[in-house]
Amino acid sequence: VQLQASGGGSVRAGASLTLSCAASRRTNASKVMGWFRQAPGKEREVVAVLTWSTEKTNYADSVKGRFTISGDNLRNTVYLQMNALKPEDTAVYYCAAASRPYAHWREYNYWGQGTQVTVSS
Repeated sequence: VQLQASGGGSVRAGASLTLSCAASRRTNASKVMGWFRQAPGKEREVVAVLTWSTEKTNYADSVKGRFTISGDNLRNTVYLQMNALKPEDTAVYYCAAASRPYAHWREYNYWGQGTQVTVSS
């Protein structure tokens, strides 16, 4: 499974961005799609997770109410709509696929290339 992420950029605080992640195919090892981010000097952290079959979503507390993860089954594409962006959202964002919804990021099987999101105050 190959994941192609896109949509990063540089914006001012309060702006919105939408990230996209297109998967080449879906397998048992990619039943769950997640967005992660990693800021310089910090641990990679989960942002949002979507389970394809149930459409159940989970979010990090820091982004609840501001970010929305969604998926397009026909296109095997997952999106991350980011609203009310804050400088602390600045990071490299990665999409990844896993076989179960509560996997640690190290358990994710496939990773897209990172896309930089920079939010200035």
